[in-house]
Amino acid sequence: MEDSRLASECVGRRFVCRSTVGMDPLLKFFRGGLLHAQRVSPIRHSNFTTTSNVLLPAVNTNGALVAPVVSKEAAKAMKRSSQVWLPILLMCLAAVANAQSFRVQCPTTTITHPSALHDNNSEPAYSGPTTLQLGTSGYMVPKANVNGAIKCQQISGGDGYSTMGDGTQTYMFSFGPLSGLSKIANGQPGTDTPTEFNTVYTGTTLQPGDPATTVNSAVPVAMPISFYDGAVGLVNDVPYLATIYSISEGATLQCGTPPVACNPGFSAKTVTVVLNTAVMFKAGDQIKISGQDTTGYNGTFTVGTVGVHNPYFSDNFAFTYTNTTTGLAEVVESTSATAASTPGVDGHVDPRQIMDIGVMNGNIPAPLMAIDEDDEFFLTLTNVGMIMRPDLFEQHTVHFHGYPNASSFYDGVPDASVAINIGASFTYYYLAPDAGTYFWHCHITPPEHLQMGMVGQMYVRPRQNRVAVGGNLYTARALQDTDLRTACVSASDILCSNPLPALNTGATRPSTGGYAYNDGDGSTYYDVEYPLQIHGFDPNFHFVGMTFNPEGFADMKDKYFLLNGRSYPDTVMPGPLETQSADGVNHFSQPLPSIITLHPGQKALLRISDLDVTEYQTLASLGIPMKVIGYNAKLLRDQAGNNLYYTTNSITLAGGESLDVILDSTGIPTGTYYLYTPNLDHLSNDAENFGGLMTEVHVN
Repeated sequence: MEDSRLASECVGRRFVCRSTVGMDPLLKFFRGGLLHAQRVSPIRHSNFTTTSNVLLPAVNTNGALVAPVVSKEAAKAMKRSSQVWLPILLMCLAAVANAQSFRVQCPTTTITHPSALHDNNSEPAYSGPTTLQLGTSGYMVPKANVNGAIKCQQISGGDGYSTMGDGTQTYMFSFGPLSGLSKIANGQPGTDTPTEFNTVYTGTTLQPGDPATTVNSAVPVAMPISFYDGAVGLVNDVPYLATIYSISEGATLQCGTPPVACNPGFSAKTVTVVLNTAVMFKAGDQIKISGQDTTGYNGTFTVGTVGVHNPYFSDNFAFTYTNTTTGLAEVVESTSATAASTPGVDGHVDPRQIMDIGVMNGNIPAPLMAIDEDDEFFLTLTNVGMIMRPDLFEQHTVHFHGYPNASSFYDGVPDASVAINIGASFTYYYLAPDAGTYFWHCHITPPEHLQMGMVGQMYVRPRQNRVAVGGNLYTARALQDTDLRTACVSASDILCSNPLPALNTGATRPSTGGYAYNDGDGSTYYDVEYPLQIHGFDPNFHFVGMTFNPEGFADMKDKYFLLNGRSYPDTVMPGPLETQSADGVNHFSQPLPSIITLHPGQKALLRISDLDVTEYQTLASLGIPMKVIGYNAKLLRDQAGNNLYYTTNSITLAGGESLDVILDSTGIPTGTYYLYTPNLDHLSNDAENFGGLMTEVHVN
């Protein structure tokens, strides 16, 4: 049915809709005909019982309603019946307007990263700022040397369970992965390239609890886990579908009085398709023609010209394509013929798969994210609801704490942004800012949602990682000052926190390892990196949160202390930690271990963040000094370019702070060392045996 906007109001709302095209010659004046809506069940009023039959107006090219010409009898019938069906229809329209839907977004090309200039599935080497030119729309666009790429990720907002070191199962409000499932299960960031994200799952239907459900069906379990990394629920969609009013071949269509060929120059194989609506395809699109009475016309073709003269409707209702046969007769007012886009990925998802994977699949910490400077990041949050608290119609957001956003609209603070309702998705957009360690959380009633577990980490890798092997780091850092967007010159910018180093050490880019910042002197080099998110929770608050009782915010006091969502000795268990949730299915609820492994002479970058609600947290290192190089995603360097790094054996963070720390195993004997809290009451769960803020460092 071509008038899909009106038709959709009927479908699923106890109206049966059918087109009246061909039923009355007068109705040809209304493009696409009228929709005949018949109430299925009788409408019972106090004075009568009847079945209402009404004619709903069709829709013209600009979406306006076309008033039908009807008889006086029909008008009287409509007047009487309108007293009943008009309020019902208005309620249906309101319901549709407020309806929510799941959807994802991961473009393969953007204005900032045009695919014609660069493969957005890989990071290009950094050799200088992107070259820009004035575009046709009046703003600057890339011309050459495009930096960065496109990254995408999808997460769910809902609930779940986790298991503590003493065996206690804890209820959580939490985010869970809806893309990069195997990456998350392997303790890696779940961030995807467009090709990874837009890959449609072709295996057996995803099961509740996946990847844990499918992985556990194999014995022994293979490590690392290999599973689907694309967007959960993503399916090939037909973006455009329209019914065909007329389809003909050659120059057979006649226009005007006396009638002459509408398009005399058309070849015998040129097919003219006249739709019942304005053409939504464009030249070059692949379309599929199908119908029971259009044999010979059916098949997949390339759209030729859009906007073709015809005797029925305006030109923008018709297009052409080239057929492989000739001599076909015109088919008018077909009852089955359609023109449709070929199936493709456009962000449409299967909600069943979203719910199967997203429900009760919360992670603590929330799914890890990682991008590179100059990247565009598309993050989709899908609110699947909290099954254990059906009384709560909780909205969720993503707020990057301390993250320098270009627009508050994507900052997740509901006062200046948007909040996502249950059954809806929203895609946040970010252009990666300065390198460093950041963190994020839900900003709906933050004390509650942070306490309940809706916290995660994100880090941004520097451009210096992309300098070609052997390239001078000082020179590469100086190139960034030639771009206004990336420049950091302390002489003219008092907020500059990453100026050129005071001395050119001559450091060059090695073939391995990475850097925490654009240091220009190689001083933030590391061989391996480990994200460590500190968190704590009050078990009483979590219990009350699950049992429909008032939550005691004033009495909130953390008694369980976690590294990456686990307490000791679970922190040193490799692989994902799974918990059976209330749905009876195991979920990888704590996928990120905290064990740190170094070979002698290697350096480890610890990306430490704290989103504890009620406590300060201290971490101490025995035997391996900690060199602090960054604080709150800022390199510790003064405006003269002198490094302000310091070495210590303990660091203390409050909630909402991050530190970048390097452990250097050079000269350290092989063995097991400990990273732990010297606050003795934080070394156990609720003053009991196991648990607490501790992990191990293995040098071997």
